[in-house]
Amino acid sequence: MPIPFRPPDERPDPNLDVLLGERTQLIGLAYRLLGSLADAEDVVQEAFARWYAMSEQQRGVIRSPGAWLQTVASRICFDLLGSARARREHYVGEWLPEPVPESAEWITGRSDNPADRITLDESVSMAFLVVLDTMTPAERVAFTLHDVFGYSFADIAEIVGRTPAACRQLASSARRRIRAARTPEPRTGRPADIVGNFKRAWAAKDIEALIGLLDPDAVAIADSGGIVNAALGPLEGADRIARYYVMLASCAPGNLDIVERTVNGRPGLVVQHNGVAATVLAFDLTGDRITRIWAMRNPDKLRSWTEDRHPPR
Repeated sequence: MPIPFRPPDERPDPNLDVLLGERTQLIGLAYRLLGSLADAEDVVQEAFARWYAMSEQQRGVIRSPGAWLQTVASRICFDLLGSARARREHYVGEWLPEPVPESAEWITGRSDNPADRITLDESVSMAFLVVLDTMTPAERVAFTLHDVFGYSFADIAEIVGRTPAACRQLASSARRRIRAARTPEPRTGRPADIVGNFKRAWAAKDIEALIGLLDPDAVAIADSGGIVNAALGPLEGADRIARYYVMLASCAPGNLDIVERTVNGRPGLVVQHNGVAATVLAFDLTGDRITRIWAMRNPDKLRSWTEDRHPPR
């Protein structure tokens, strides 16, 4: 459903240019809060619908339409995060954030990125989003809005219904989780080279080469939603993961291609069947070894890889 950029009476909205400029950031903000591009777009749609549900007089007294939309979108996300936890209880297998393709505009946003804050490009990495998903809704909103987008704790307090001091504590707790989960960058070679070597070893069904690229304690997780075949639980250990991926390659149908792509701002792989994305893989590395593989196979989460559309920015 397209976002209604005109009020119901079809008269031009004097704030139209401002609203159009906010849509990109709103989707990026909602995606970081929810981990779902589809849900993020629904949130933005709802925020604009609420804007135009007001009378022209009501809209006229709002000093900053952009700030108003951001606050409303954040509140909608906060409510959705609570209900999402209940829905996850019935999700088949592991749940992972929806992967998004490369975008040169991921780094746009409000934050001035001081040294103690998360950079905007890091905030869309799969490793980052997976950690965010372990947080309570209030922690996730407080941390993301403050550390990523530079919102004040006073503004966040109005969104989550807590005091500014409580929001500060929530963000601090979330920050500790993020720091604990961070892994050092590869010491030699580039992450893209390591992922490329994984692709070639996988395509060659070379178990020993795959084991050499994986950390001994590596973990691989797949998200199928119960719609397609995938391991329902995590695979642990380099040997087990390597043998499982070689088995997948041996059983794969014809016309299968493995393509190197940027996944959530990091080097990743896309497995295409007859030109259609069937699996998107994101990686996390420690040193020069792969420590985490996240394989998204749920077709509902692969729309942005098969449709002609723009990812959130």
